[in-house]
Amino acid sequence: MSMLTVSLIEREDYLNFVETQSYRNFLQYPSWADLKGEWKWSSEFLGWITSDGTLVGGAVVLYRKVPGLNKFLAYIPRGPIIDWFSEIELSDWFQPLFHHLKQRHVFSVKIDPPLVSKTWSAQRISQNIKDFQSHGLKNKKLTDILPDRIFNDVEYIQQELAEMGWRKNTGKDSFDTVQPQYVFRLNMNAKSLEQIFSEFDPQWQQQISRAEQEGVEIQIGTEQDLPDFHRLLVYTGQREQTQVRDLSYFEKMFESLIYEDPHRLRLYLAKQGEELLSSAIAIRVNGHTWDLYSAKKSDKPDDPSVFLLRWKMIQDSYHQGDRIYDFRGISTTLNEDDPLFELLQFKMGFNGDACELMGEWDYPVIPMLHWAFDLYMKKR
Repeated sequence: MSMLTVSLIEREDYLNFVETQSYRNFLQYPSWADLKGEWKWSSEFLGWITSDGTLVGGAVVLYRKVPGLNKFLAYIPRGPIIDWFSEIELSDWFQPLFHHLKQRHVFSVKIDPPLVSKTWSAQRISQNIKDFQSHGLKNKKLTDILPDRIFNDVEYIQQELAEMGWRKNTGKDSFDTVQPQYVFRLNMNAKSLEQIFSEFDPQWQQQISRAEQEGVEIQIGTEQDLPDFHRLLVYTGQREQTQVRDLSYFEKMFESLIYEDPHRLRLYLAKQGEELLSSAIAIRVNGHTWDLYSAKKSDKPDDPSVFLLRWKMIQDSYHQGDRIYDFRGISTTLNEDDPLFELLQFKMGFNGDACELMGEWDYPVIPMLHWAFDLYMKKR
């Protein structure tokens, strides 16, 4: 097999490459790097090139300078975009990357491969929750349930990375890493919209009908509607005691992502008359839409506007030709008293699968500095 080299590539060449890749995702597009550039991250587009000059892999690499040192952390979110299952050894992909990163004064690199290792269907999760309850079992997690599918080839990749010296960054729960390790996805491939709707939980179908009967309408917003969306997001954050980014972040998000592709981002508004009840931002690359941010006025879990809002988002995703509608992060907790369980329950009602991704992996490009920095971060 040809020896691979890693080098900088032009933005347009990278964009053309990533558009053709099955593992493409919004975090590995140049526009996401543009957005992060406003918040102390620098970036570059790297390509893996064979000896005959063919571009066979790519990555958006984000760099963060360590204060007071000419050293950098490197992060490849939901990447790199390589052929993980090709005949090329994993070490042949990564050794030229490490060589490049050393020249960039990187002491530690974090990757978050876009590979799913296990899946659980909504039906399987529901059935197991009932079984746990009937036996009086408490504090169970998604990982206590036998998966519907285990992808052994991905397990092998994890084994190979560990043998190379990569270390898996295992948090206590899905949201302890930069990107959630567990997500919920609705696969719409080879289904009609009628079939997709018919597979929703009957209560979810009723909530959608109820919202329509109560005169809730779903509108597509513009940048001018961002302040209204942000006010609702702040209100939701205060209620749920979560941090919310400034309005300027969302304004920059629209500016960066829509400049790259006018269809990359959509702001959804669920209104009853002039009153904004709930809102969400969807982000899309060809074949896949993600439910990125959402907010709602009501603190009731059965607010019908959020059900109708998601149904509209799913329909739009379907009409654009997407195969996957991605509800994004879920917690692994099955404890009904935990507020994060409500999030999983809401997403499960739309059918689909809980997916465990490979998670974050760290590699010490300069081992001494990596361990020292790791120690410092843990003591903070």
